[in-house]
Amino acid sequence: MSSDSYTVTGPDGSSVDLPQVQGTMGPPAVDVRKLYANTGGFTFDPGFTSTCSCESGITFIDGEKGQLLYRGYRADELAQKSNYMEVCYLLLNGELPTQSEYEEFNDAIRMHTMLNESLKRFFTGFHYDAHPMAMLSSIVSGLSAFYHDTTNTADPEHRKIFARRMIAKIPTIAAAAYKYSIGQPMVYPKNDLDYSSNFLHMMFAVPAEDYEVDPVAAEALDVLLILHADHEQNASTSTVRLAGSTGCNPYAAISSGIAALWGPAHGGANEAVLKQLSAIGSADNVDKYIAKAKDKNDPFRLMGFGHRVYKNFDPRATVIREHCHKVLKAYGGDTDGMLELAMKLEEIALKDEYFVERKLYPNVDFYSGIIYKAIGIPTNMFTPMFAIGRTVGWVAHYLEMISDPGMRIGRPRQIYTGATERPYSDITGR
Repeated sequence: MSSDSYTVTGPDGSSVDLPQVQGTMGPPAVDVRKLYANTGGFTFDPGFTSTCSCESGITFIDGEKGQLLYRGYRADELAQKSNYMEVCYLLLNGELPTQSEYEEFNDAIRMHTMLNESLKRFFTGFHYDAHPMAMLSSIVSGLSAFYHDTTNTADPEHRKIFARRMIAKIPTIAAAAYKYSIGQPMVYPKNDLDYSSNFLHMMFAVPAEDYEVDPVAAEALDVLLILHADHEQNASTSTVRLAGSTGCNPYAAISSGIAALWGPAHGGANEAVLKQLSAIGSADNVDKYIAKAKDKNDPFRLMGFGHRVYKNFDPRATVIREHCHKVLKAYGGDTDGMLELAMKLEEIALKDEYFVERKLYPNVDFYSGIIYKAIGIPTNMFTPMFAIGRTVGWVAHYLEMISDPGMRIGRPRQIYTGATERPYSDITGR
């Protein structure tokens, strides 16, 4: 192996040199694009956990260092000093905005928040207890039927309009899904509110009385949206890229990402945290469940602790923990004891030798679930909240991919393990 290539030797003794690809940060990769042509063999990587599917300049993660960078800026620093609209501009354009750029972008988002009245009638076709993620994915896909005149992906202006429209409307759609599920009238957005405040207004306001957004809740939500904005090539982002590589309608590509996000192993983790807390029941039962978590023969695992990517700590959790405690202090009321239970689990995880040694620290899903519960967001809306924040990341990756001249349609290969070729026999002879 040379410093800039890898040598692969086949079973017949033949060898091929594969070039090394190095980004600005992170480990190098082996360019295997010519492997099949030169050797007749493929690589095998279930789950693509050791495969780089693209080049990207949007997000960088170093799981060992606990590092998450958006366009080179630390995500935790952005969460402390910036706001979601500014981060959206950064992810889409590569640089933080000037004052005039920020104002123009922010105004454009605010002016695109309303839904077509015909689109709103789509909601009535869903069963009253449909999961909001089902409605969210369907309605986003339906946007393509309303904005087909600006979906020419080869046109940079169309791509810009799509990006802003998608980011602007996703909170409106999510809030409308919630209102429909509880039988309340949908609330129109207000142009005088910021992004996070506007969402809370659409979630909790009713026509019968005035509603004032709590700034503590709005601030915590804005931080959560920033920390959820992007996370490199995860399952949902890769789904958006794969679907988008076909040249499909951009709204369909985002819809596919929403569908991929829906599940306890990905975007549904914070929802799973609250469901598990409900199963534990009260703080009095914590010790029993901690013992179950420590028992290697017991399949029980505590949700919201540790992370597959971050081996030492989740940089997002440090920031959101502060806001979590701030929200709990402001809201106080814990009628069902759930928040008390969560805080006892946090205390144990941060001090207990078993959890400390294995780096099973509370992660962003643990804290976000607690915040959502404290400010009144129901459990089935947790994953849509994730989707709202992640939409800008999906859009940024879609735009990066679609504007790449070297982009090719996704076409993973496989190791075939089925029957070999065999002759057909008539049904009477079987």
